[in-house]
Amino acid sequence: MEKRIEKVVELFKAGYNCFQAVLTAFADLYELPEEVALRIAAPFGGGIGRMRETCGAACGLFLLAGLENGSIIPGDKDGKTANYGLVQELAGEFRRRNGSLCCRELLGLLELTSFSPVPDERTDPDYATRPCEKIVGEAAKIWVESLEKRKKECSMPLFMTKS
Repeated sequence: MEKRIEKVVELFKAGYNCFQAVLTAFADLYELPEEVALRIAAPFGGGIGRMRETCGAACGLFLLAGLENGSIIPGDKDGKTANYGLVQELAGEFRRRNGSLCCRELLGLLELTSFSPVPDERTDPDYATRPCEKIVGEAAKIWVESLEKRKKECSMPLFMTKS
């Protein structure tokens, strides 16, 4: 699983957004083709469409939670409860480790008043001061730890079949 964490960081460094990096590194575990994962995750970069709202790495965790135990039965209260519980657990851990779920807060852009759809250039000096690389790595660690914890607690195999 350590390789998955490294892959998330590599994908981010290659130019993919936070959500794309997190989702794509784990997509094969859920039989989700890489191209589909990248397309699904594309709008969530920059805190959802570069509006600096919910961090894309956190959103990636939440989508993985849906792939892992999301209910597919209408009105499945128990299934929804289990999934929402997992999402809340992941969100709490993400917030604990990173300080916030909000992209603008994570980046220190508290006075942001306008949005541009144009992504920032990824230069070494710019990203040396930004926490994004660390945050995507933490998101991957949180997911790996969550999978390992639930695997130990559960005698049934999780959806995940590969390492």
